[in-house]
Amino acid sequence: MKNTFQVFFPSRIVWAIACLVGLFACQPKTEEQATTEEHETNQEATLEPLTSENVVEVLTVYEKKHPDSLILISTRHGDIKLRLYKETPMHRANFVRLTKAGFYDQGEFYRVVKGFAVQGGDSDNRTMKQGPYKIPQEFHPQYIHKRGALAMARYGDERNPDKESSSHNFYITLGEPRTLQELRAYEAQHNMKYTPEQIELYTTIGGEPALDQEYTVFGEVIEGMDVVDKIAEEPVDGQKWPLTIVPHKIKTVNSFSANSNQEAVNSEQ
Repeated sequence: MKNTFQVFFPSRIVWAIACLVGLFACQPKTEEQATTEEHETNQEATLEPLTSENVVEVLTVYEKKHPDSLILISTRHGDIKLRLYKETPMHRANFVRLTKAGFYDQGEFYRVVKGFAVQGGDSDNRTMKQGPYKIPQEFHPQYIHKRGALAMARYGDERNPDKESSSHNFYITLGEPRTLQELRAYEAQHNMKYTPEQIELYTTIGGEPALDQEYTVFGEVIEGMDVVDKIAEEPVDGQKWPLTIVPHKIKTVNSFSANSNQEAVNSEQ
């Protein structure tokens, strides 16, 4: 029997997740190496709040001016290096925009579900506001919830039938290896077909196929899953909130080390 979580809600205060039970259904912090060059950014003094009316227009323009795709998340457990997908331009632009504005430096990993995912982006202590908007979903069959996938949280289908993403809450997928039988069941459930390469990923490194085509995957971890695992090991309360907060600092970078770049290439194969 496997517990899977039906929905991620975007607010720490109001987020409550429902479980579906069925047969199918986280080293101390280190400095970034000298080979990693911090991307020079002009930090915005303030973050202009977006609305549902202007979000697509603003992010479309921003995406063309800011092609950044490499992200560094720093925590007290260490660093996590990620690559954002160019095929999800709205989500990439939104994440880069919030990062460059310093918005995510006021956030934390506030929800930890061991073996499933760690969720970040929000904080009860944030002072910067981003506006009441959601991001149109950008589902792509080639991007699945394999272990290390970066995706955006969202409200459930009842209040969000278009499956639009949260403006700022994101999660990194954990998950366990799956059987071929389970994957066939998810294919039927989501009306999709996994490639042989995707099946190999799910049956070896694992992930959460129940979330495919339900939440937008817009990037992946290319180094630092050991840090994600350490975050996932944090003691939590009954609502899965870490007993000791796990703040994060997020920045864009120009490049990673050769090892990180090779991992990124391997992850695409």
